[in-house]
Amino acid sequence: MGVGRLRAAAVLSTGALTLALLQPVTATAAPAESTVDISAGKVAQKPYLGWSSWSLQATKYPGVNPTGPASWLTEQNVLAQADVMAAKLRKHGYEYVNVDAGWAGGFDEYGRPLANPKTFPRGIKFLGDHLHRKGLKMGSYLAVGLDPAAYRDGATPIFGAPGCHTRDIVYPDLRRTNGWDSAYRMDFGKPCAEKYLDSLAAHLAGWGVDLLKLDGVGPGSFKGGPNYDNTADVAAWSRAIKRTGRPMEFLISWALTHTKAAEWKQHTTGWRIDTDVECYCETLVKWDQSVRQRWTDVVQWIDDAGPGHWNNLDSVNVGNGEMDGLTEAERQSHMTFWAIQASPLYLGDDLTKLDSYGLSLITNDEVIGVNQAGKPARPVSQAGDQQVWYARDDDGSYTVALFNLGAAPATVRADWRDLGFTGEARVRDLWSHRELGRVNGFSAQLPAHGSRLLRVTPPDRGDRPTIPTIIRGTGTGAGSLALAWQPSAYRKGISGYDVLLDGNRVLTVPGPAVTLTGLEPGSAHRITVLAVGKDGRKSLPSSEFPATVSGGPRGYEGEDQANVLTGGAGRSGCSGCSQGGKAGNLGGTGTLTFPAVTVPADGTYLMTIDYVAADSGRVAVLSAGEQEIQIPMPGSNDNEWDRTQRITVPVRLKAGANAVRFGNPREYVADIDKITV
Repeated sequence: MGVGRLRAAAVLSTGALTLALLQPVTATAAPAESTVDISAGKVAQKPYLGWSSWSLQATKYPGVNPTGPASWLTEQNVLAQADVMAAKLRKHGYEYVNVDAGWAGGFDEYGRPLANPKTFPRGIKFLGDHLHRKGLKMGSYLAVGLDPAAYRDGATPIFGAPGCHTRDIVYPDLRRTNGWDSAYRMDFGKPCAEKYLDSLAAHLAGWGVDLLKLDGVGPGSFKGGPNYDNTADVAAWSRAIKRTGRPMEFLISWALTHTKAAEWKQHTTGWRIDTDVECYCETLVKWDQSVRQRWTDVVQWIDDAGPGHWNNLDSVNVGNGEMDGLTEAERQSHMTFWAIQASPLYLGDDLTKLDSYGLSLITNDEVIGVNQAGKPARPVSQAGDQQVWYARDDDGSYTVALFNLGAAPATVRADWRDLGFTGEARVRDLWSHRELGRVNGFSAQLPAHGSRLLRVTPPDRGDRPTIPTIIRGTGTGAGSLALAWQPSAYRKGISGYDVLLDGNRVLTVPGPAVTLTGLEPGSAHRITVLAVGKDGRKSLPSSEFPATVSGGPRGYEGEDQANVLTGGAGRSGCSGCSQGGKAGNLGGTGTLTFPAVTVPADGTYLMTIDYVAADSGRVAVLSAGEQEIQIPMPGSNDNEWDRTQRITVPVRLKAGANAVRFGNPREYVADIDKITV
């Protein structure tokens, strides 16, 4: 469950030149140490596979929810899904049966949730026991905060905590929290608050719960500010689960902010990176609402995923044909992207009505194997709709996915050098289980929203360092260029990187980033990078990154009166923005044009964009002369519209004044604080 567009009454407290325009420079940072074992033994070492109820609860497809919104969820329906999973899907790794929002029907005398007796007459423990006998696991759901129905004027005693009552676990003013403002914010400065979570966790563990989804968590769920900062709740829940001694996955939802990624990694086994995938319409999902969004929004999270904590893209809805709301090409791309991102694969379909094509998608063991390898893929470039994503596997092979995100058929090509190697590589198509021979690069004509998924085995699988990939600009200054790239791999280790300027080595740096200084304004350069192994062996050179040195840097304010705004675009105040303002309401007919972005010579310049996107990520289309570039801008999901984010992109400009326009006729664009060249 996510953005609260649908809520049942029983819900508790109730979603290339432009090489890689968007890649966070986090490669050199040490990963945050996770304290999560959430159990007596480690969990979430691989992304989990299973099924979840919410997609069926959320749909308006005829006959699914016959007695009203979210009425699908019953014990009988869940047991029918479990029967199919045990019979057809368990052998492929699917095991979790997740009962999402809507299962509860009140609270006991200690403020602990109880199953709705009308829909789950035998209770949740019966369901857990039944699933476990089938070799399956059970997931359950709660919303963050204290439900007012459990508060009961503050007199509800806390189980196992003599002297503690619900009045002792909240703030006196009963301030609200979570994505729907449907719960009281708990005060974890009071010892009784954590005692209450201990009682809830033990309650769930006693029922045999193997996974808890905690929903409406902030910062995120499109809420920000002190009342919606649930980091203390998440940490306390993590401790409470651990104290039960029961192995339990701990997922937080619905669209978490990346600004708290370190906390989420420390205390949970996974986090939703986006709003609900469901369209809340006559099907389960739609491509543009919001399956397509994940290609933009996951990128800032890629380096945060790994054993013990995974980026969660929400349900997979590819098995029911017409009810899915997707074409066959889109269904394959949906499954492909979730697989290459190492996202938990939990199906949202009616498993009793799987069609043959859907069954073939969700039971392809080679594709599932990509997911279970736990190596999230990253894009070579997102400057257009034809994209290549890749991940290097432990055995030296590569997982390579080609996507055509455009609305018309198009050719997509993968160049091996952009992935880290050269030469003729052996290629296998994982969807068709066919060997395609040895080729030097790979091209495919793909339908609208279509994809291919490949296993690529290079001729050289470890005799020298891999080629540095995805060189990108990270900033510009007076006579300087700052760059970063993806780190190389080598079995003997990497000692550093040689940086070549116009073919000449100018310095060696220890990590995958460099700032070049003392450059002449207006001078154009070609930068390449080589990895150096600890044994002295060097990689082949990277693809060239062209960059021209600016005469500045010079900033241009989005709200400047000299700029041209069209459609509904306008100027507004922004306390965290440069000079206190920004340009917003961009997208559709709304555009922003900087009329005179001035540079000293023709060339490709690094443009830094300060922007605000406080919900999901947004994609801008930047136009300058004949050039048009897509620029994905990550969102913060926290409704903080006075806090800026920053990205740097390469843009071709002519000597003198250039008109630079931001817009996107298909979707909203982030608010623009300023650009710097």
